Amino acid sequence: MRFDLTDLRLFLHVIEAGSITHGATRSHLALASASERLRGMEEQAGVRLLERSRRGVIPTEAGDALAHHARLILRQSELLQRELDVFADSDRGTIRLLANTAALTAFLPDALAPWLAAHPRVRIDLHERASAEIAAALDGGLSDIGIFSAAVEHPRLTTHPFAVDRLVAVMSASHPLANAPALALDTLRHEAFIGLPPGSALQAHVDAHARALGCTLNVRIRMASFDGICRMAAEGVGIGIVPDTAARRSPRGLPLRRVRLSDAWARRELVLGYRDLEGLSPAARKLAAHLATRQKTKNPAA
Repeated sequence: MRFDLTDLRLFLHVIEAGSITHGATRSHLALASASERLRGMEEQAGVRLLERSRRGVIPTEAGDALAHHARLILRQSELLQRELDVFADSDRGTIRLLANTAALTAFLPDALAPWLAAHPRVRIDLHERASAEIAAALDGGLSDIGIFSAAVEHPRLTTHPFAVDRLVAVMSASHPLANAPALALDTLRHEAFIGLPPGSALQAHVDAHARALGCTLNVRIRMASFDGICRMAAEGVGIGIVPDTAARRSPRGLPLRRVRLSDAWARRELVLGYRDLEGLSPAARKLAAHLATRQKTKNPAA
């Protein structure tokens, strides 16, 4: 069998996503190319590696065995490259960083900007993922560093406090609930909402808790940014759920009210995580130290 590293990464991305389409996207491959590679892998192996159905794909027993060895091979390949990078330059390379919506939009821009400016030869491959996906990707060696909710199980990862993400409901100052001291999602279930696009980790988080209440939120419009949600909410279009840090950045004079969400899930501790500090490249170790130190200083309660 001659599987190249691209094949192995694609296979891991596919089983992680449970979808050939999404796995191809994460591997930066066209769907047709990804499908052809997967068929080629099964032909070389002489056994079916994936079970395909309308709901997606799952690995067969042989696929699970391949995934295990693929992670080992990719990990060793990365360690080799990083050892060689040390000889070439300890302050260059690409760092793979995953973050949930709140970290990506509310905390990372300010934290990453000065560090990247001071390290001009480092690139960061940054993607948004749900917290559970981030922990799984770190555990499987598919990312270097991740920022995710501490509520997600991560027994094999090393984590450090990063920030506290508090979700609030934003609405027009004239809304009947605008002066409430706090609100539960169940109280808002019949309101019109302004949401984030499908695929947003934060929107998936909120939608999951709405389903737990036995309801589906009435989303009138979806905006690509927290600023867009706040502006829509201020005009009375509906209610938005955003991190408090994002709501506080709204322009002064905007007729917007922030109301604390009383649900326990609306306060999340975010952690910085990685699988093995020694396995990280020198640049990734420096970034991890920078993020941990910066956020502990900025958010001592975290």
